[in-house]
Amino acid sequence: MADQDLRKPMDSVPPDLSVLRWDESPGGPAVVLLDQTRLPSEEAELVCADVPALVRAIRMLAVRGAPLLGIAGGYGVALAAARGEDVGAAAELLEQARPTAVNLGYGARRVAGAYRAAVDGGSDPDAAAAAALAEARELHRADAAGSERMARYGLQLLTELLPGGGRGGHRLLTHCNTGALVSGGAGTAFAVALRAHREGGLRHLWVDETRPLLQGARLTAYEAGRHGMPYSVLADSAAGSLFAAGEVDAVLIGADRIAADGSVANKVGSYPLAVLAKYHHVPFVVVAPTTTVDLETVDGASIVVEQRPASEVTEITSTPGAPVGHGGGRTVVAPLGAKAYNPAFDITPPELVTAIVTEEGVISPVTGVGLAELCARSSQVTIS
Repeated sequence: MADQDLRKPMDSVPPDLSVLRWDESPGGPAVVLLDQTRLPSEEAELVCADVPALVRAIRMLAVRGAPLLGIAGGYGVALAAARGEDVGAAAELLEQARPTAVNLGYGARRVAGAYRAAVDGGSDPDAAAAAALAEARELHRADAAGSERMARYGLQLLTELLPGGGRGGHRLLTHCNTGALVSGGAGTAFAVALRAHREGGLRHLWVDETRPLLQGARLTAYEAGRHGMPYSVLADSAAGSLFAAGEVDAVLIGADRIAADGSVANKVGSYPLAVLAKYHHVPFVVVAPTTTVDLETVDGASIVVEQRPASEVTEITSTPGAPVGHGGGRTVVAPLGAKAYNPAFDITPPELVTAIVTEEGVISPVTGVGLAELCARSSQVTIS
């Protein structure tokens, strides 16, 4: 069995981050990840040569973010096919790795479907495995293209919501990490801010630290710095004072699952931002691909929210998400035996969401009917 500890340093960060790639080597195929648990202090790749190793990488957050999890799920199934393993079992194992992120299951099922279609059509195992890999690569390509369209639609929406762009551009607040580290392209919500920056329309990016694993402070700040964007990191609890001071023009977040009624599951801490935005009359915008929409989940109450270990709250590690002994040295910050409430996500109801931006267009106001109509136009949404 491949070991997820097989890491190799990256000589330098390429202009466009290579966060996930398929690798063919004499030792066999592998899915190679940029290990996000080690950012920003170290840029290292994590080599997953079998599905269990990839599942462990997903659970420890070495690879994360809804769109990228879908891509990882697809490549994971292709990896199982290339190794001659049970493709159906691999798809199920991958889908269960993180239950809230609907893209993960979508990507795994889509590639497994391509594999089954090839087998049913008379392909031999090698040809069926090639079909699975081709489908995973198409999923990767489509996500990158969708990211570009979301950025364009998102910036158009901001221009409509915030005419004039304020003094020198928009002041945008974001939560968690939604850039190239979660996508086949430039990302989701972060991609909108990046496009604004490139077109001279970003005055400042406010980056929530995103407790307890600091995806904002570690990852969004890392990406913003690479692009030369004007940004500041703030404690999650400081967001309210920013709104009160009138320093936020709009909130941009991603999503891990969007229910049929428009309820949005995203990194915990998103819902309080929506409440603050509503009170202060600030647009609250969700940017996510249509693959994040789950029309079979009726409403927010039906979304299964992943509960993560208490140790993520009661301890601080040098590389959040990494196990002890693999760059995850511990500092205990709560009394021994203290219990913790640690949901990975919270649910924002549709009435608090100004708009949902997808690669197929914008939904505003957010309604179940509007969401269903938009998904009907998308060739990517296949709920099964």
